[in-house]
Amino acid sequence: MTVPKAQPESPDRRSLHERIAADLRDEIMSGEIPPGSSLPSTAHLKARFDASNATVQKALQLLKDERLVVGRAGAAVTVREHRQRTVRPASFMAPASPGEPYRWLAEAARSGASARSTLLDVGERRPPADVRTVLGLPEDGLALLRSQILFIDGEPVELVESYYPLDIARGTPLTGRRKIPGGSPTLLAELGYPPRLSVDRVSARVPTQRQYEALNLPTSLPVLRTLRVVHSDHERVIEVTVLVKAGHLYELQYEFTPE
Repeated sequence: MTVPKAQPESPDRRSLHERIAADLRDEIMSGEIPPGSSLPSTAHLKARFDASNATVQKALQLLKDERLVVGRAGAAVTVREHRQRTVRPASFMAPASPGEPYRWLAEAARSGASARSTLLDVGERRPPADVRTVLGLPEDGLALLRSQILFIDGEPVELVESYYPLDIARGTPLTGRRKIPGGSPTLLAELGYPPRLSVDRVSARVPTQRQYEALNLPTSLPVLRTLRVVHSDHERVIEVTVLVKAGHLYELQYEFTPE
């Protein structure tokens, strides 16, 4: 009697259906499987990944939960139009022209999307440690927080927490519980602190409970966390923002020119 050889254990500790979903997700996001096309058949995926029907269906359900594909049991599963959006951070730093909305809203509108923001919190708060460090605050130091969530086509896509030095913010519209026409870059410029340099530190992280709920994440996919530091004249830090984006919805585009 021949004893079948045991399959070598994978160094990837995720369950098989999660690994299958990860490979298919990458092919969808890279355009290898373009929008409007059907995913390979269940029989093909079973053979490709050496998986059972139930395991393949669990993988497909993950992609459906993430709204990357649509379909029902027994029918072809189709890739949705790409929801992934390209962000160009430099395009949001300059103040908006008179009468224009915040540049993030204008950029979304130009791409044909419906965008809006909801203000969540305004007040003097103790920032996270990395924000305190940038602002030069002691452990119990305070800054003005303006927190909001951004929506595209009705879907929450970004949690934004902006902190301002109190000597800049106090007595200005930054402390008001209403949206700022043209966004903070416009107001800061009007206050005599025009944005001159923005520095981003981007990391991929597992979402916190608050981030998971605020962004209505379908699974435990990573989020993109950006720590954005905005400088004015004489390298004065005028704004520090923590931006958290759903990782499966965004890619970042940075443009460079040779020095």
